[in-house]
Amino acid sequence: MTFQKLKEIQGHSAGIYTLEFSENLIYSGSSDHFVARWKVYEGIQDKFSIRFENPVYSIRLFDNATKLAVGLANGDLHFFDLKDRKEIKYLVQHKKAIFSIMENSFSHHLYVADADGNLSVWDLKSFELMAYFPFDCGKIRRMMVSSNGDKLGLACQDGNVRILETKNLNQISNFYAHKDGVSSILFHPSDHTILFSGGKDAYLKKWDLNSEACLKSIPAHNYAIYDLIVLHKGNTLVSASRDKTIKIWDLETLDFKDRLDLKKGGHRHSVNALVPISASTFASASDDKRIIFWKSIL
Repeated sequence: MTFQKLKEIQGHSAGIYTLEFSENLIYSGSSDHFVARWKVYEGIQDKFSIRFENPVYSIRLFDNATKLAVGLANGDLHFFDLKDRKEIKYLVQHKKAIFSIMENSFSHHLYVADADGNLSVWDLKSFELMAYFPFDCGKIRRMMVSSNGDKLGLACQDGNVRILETKNLNQISNFYAHKDGVSSILFHPSDHTILFSGGKDAYLKKWDLNSEACLKSIPAHNYAIYDLIVLHKGNTLVSASRDKTIKIWDLETLDFKDRLDLKKGGHRHSVNALVPISASTFASASDDKRIIFWKSIL
């Protein structure tokens, strides 16, 4: 399987850290303090943008993509109604940068993780704080909810992967995965006992959560792996790295398929975020201020 560049979008004045997609719209959050929205197929910005007092480190669409959560570098958390184009809630719970936000549509909870290793859990109907966990594990850079909503995975700077069951929020697994820290995490889309992780050590690993055994370990990149996605209805795993490259893997075997770099019109700096667009397309964002769209050609 190989990919080609479809188009790119330029509009931010600083690095882009986070992406979200819904229908024909892609949302981006940047260290230029803006959340912007773009029309994917036209490749242009629409009239929606929000400016903050601090860099934007994480965003998350929720409530069937009708609302948007935004986490900032100072720990502030903002919520917006996209239809009415207004802020509906502003929360101050975290004191350090919010690196990851995840929705659990089954429990109607929102999970928020920060640079100090703290996890907060919010009720999305009332915006009440349900739980707060100071894991003291360093930065929690990424989180992931299993597709059936029963597990929450945390990628922690102390090198450990932590797994919580989401009904009672008990920790059910905690194992050492990567030297110098875990920087990305992903549940298998159909087998929730299988987890993928990427580390600051540049390794991509596949885990059996039942035994906490590493099923496969690959020196996948030259530097930290910042994001992992699976293309919908496909057998394709995509990894993004600080080494400026994106790589394509077979989901089951982790066999290498393709490398997307500057020679293919790719990024000039660290690739920070990925988001699926369709079964065969995805978008990437980088410190080079660009969003690039990629499509499978085989």
